[in-house]
Amino acid sequence: MASAPATVKSAVRVLALLEYFRNTREPRSLKHIVDALGYPQSSTTALLKSLTTQGYLNYDRVQRVYFPTLRVSALGEWIGPALLGGNEQLLEAMRDVHNATGETVSLGFLNDVYMQHVRIIQSTHAMRFYTEEGSMRPVVSSSLGWLLLSTRTPEQIERLVRRANIAIADPSERVNVAEMVQRILSFKGQTQIHVEGMPFADGATMCALLPVTIHGQPVVLGLGGSLERVRENRVRYAEVLKEAVRAV
Repeated sequence: MASAPATVKSAVRVLALLEYFRNTREPRSLKHIVDALGYPQSSTTALLKSLTTQGYLNYDRVQRVYFPTLRVSALGEWIGPALLGGNEQLLEAMRDVHNATGETVSLGFLNDVYMQHVRIIQSTHAMRFYTEEGSMRPVVSSSLGWLLLSTRTPEQIERLVRRANIAIADPSERVNVAEMVQRILSFKGQTQIHVEGMPFADGATMCALLPVTIHGQPVVLGLGGSLERVRENRVRYAEVLKEAVRAV
């Protein structure tokens, strides 16, 4: 994510710890955790003890290692079905696009002034760009976000662009509001777009609006890869996306 809003430190640390375990998938000692996350040992110790007391972490006193319990997985096991509304066709559409292109495929929607990749299938190509599942980008810095914003009214688009700009901490990464609003309005009425140089200078993305919503919000299906490869396969990729949309 290009920039981050104000956060509550303790909450961020808990989530960072759980994401650390998601990536390592092995029991870890206090030292390993401190070294990996860069937090003070005293506060990390307090955090680990609190989560262990609440039953979210298991502590092995012999090996002196921690590992999440099933209580952690139970917290979120219901979210996928609830979020996707039981629509297995959305995930099937992602798999179809990935199988046909090998590119990174994502399912995204708006989260405040950000575009969030709620589901990701990573590229199988040697030359690829990694996007983490769940990651967010300011909506003005995402082609998928532009297409999603194009479904809003001109007034809503301008308001969201201004708020997204404010959320970007680095002034050099902010956009010209009037130009961005006009760019998004140029996509209005389109169901599929192709954008080069986004989100990476030597990359390209293609995305399509899906004929379903998640909790009333529009959803976009996107693919991304190297600029040269996506450009060479633009016509075929566009048809693959159309087929996937029709199948939902």
